[in-house]
Amino acid sequence: MSQHPGVIQSMLSAIRDFGAGSGGSRNIGGSHFQYAELESELAEWHHKEAGLVFPTGYSSNDATLQCLLRVFENCIVFSDEKNHASIINGIRSVPTERQIFRHNDVYHLESLLKQYPFDRPKIIVFESIYSMDGDVGPIAEIIDLAKKYNALTFLDEVHAIGMYGPRGAGIAAALGLADQIDIIQGTMAKAIGVIGGYITGTASMIDVIRSLASGFIFTTSLPPSIVAACLASVRHLKESEEERCLLHAKTEQLRHMLEVRGIQIMPSSTTHVLPVLVGDANKCKTAAAELLHKHRVYLQPINSPTVPVGTERFRINVTPNHTDAHIAHLCESLCTVFDQLNIRPTLAS
Repeated sequence: MSQHPGVIQSMLSAIRDFGAGSGGSRNIGGSHFQYAELESELAEWHHKEAGLVFPTGYSSNDATLQCLLRVFENCIVFSDEKNHASIINGIRSVPTERQIFRHNDVYHLESLLKQYPFDRPKIIVFESIYSMDGDVGPIAEIIDLAKKYNALTFLDEVHAIGMYGPRGAGIAAALGLADQIDIIQGTMAKAIGVIGGYITGTASMIDVIRSLASGFIFTTSLPPSIVAACLASVRHLKESEEERCLLHAKTEQLRHMLEVRGIQIMPSSTTHVLPVLVGDANKCKTAAAELLHKHRVYLQPINSPTVPVGTERFRINVTPNHTDAHIAHLCESLCTVFDQLNIRPTLAS
């Protein structure tokens, strides 16, 4: 979508009409009219009353969680152990009680929830697609636990937005559960193809964040050109199935071709994120350099602290723009480099 002609044209038109900068923070001079249109589109996408746009996906998680944990007195937060760094930072920045539950383990989560009074404020924070393992969170089960133990739900859909669900609205929407999540967070830097983050929820919840989150109040807003490009991309992705269909078809093609060649994908992956375990930081880095400089293939090595030591990996993603020839070249190049470096991917998750 970053290369889509309609997105590019919307950005260029906004630059000509409004200039390069935003004019200030949202509460001073930075809430140009494109913001209202984009936030309305995002809220409608997720079947929520309101939306709020931030400069990045990181800041939307960080600022929102800090704000909520300060607003709700004596709040306790329950966070999946594999949540993104932005979530972790938002939680750690507030001196509130927190419990970390084992990844996607609803039994462990319930054992923690039942330790606290029903009327004590609680927030469960989790993701739909986890970007390093390619697995999907147990959304329905967590919603049930939230209702049972009187907790709010905060769902990060960053790696699903635009790519899954009806009109690309995400995994919760695909399951018919978006209306049962209190806050859905997303980004415009991945499938939407530009930059920016957002949250959606009830009008009152969004107003609290807008009014009290320092990470929203005291930062310069995105320029009109960026917001206009995001708006064009979101509107397109709501209506077009072409990109989503191509993404999933090419993902299955790549998955099959890797497996045929003995490049094992970590079994946790059920999505477009295809992690291949290397298990050695130096080999991972060296293999990435070989792929780039000798084979003209760009794969980013994922090393500690992004993943634990011993689980270093390549996180492989195909796009709708990749051809059959591109996919074949990637697989052949990986085999060549892995043989050279004696890398034997395992199925460890």
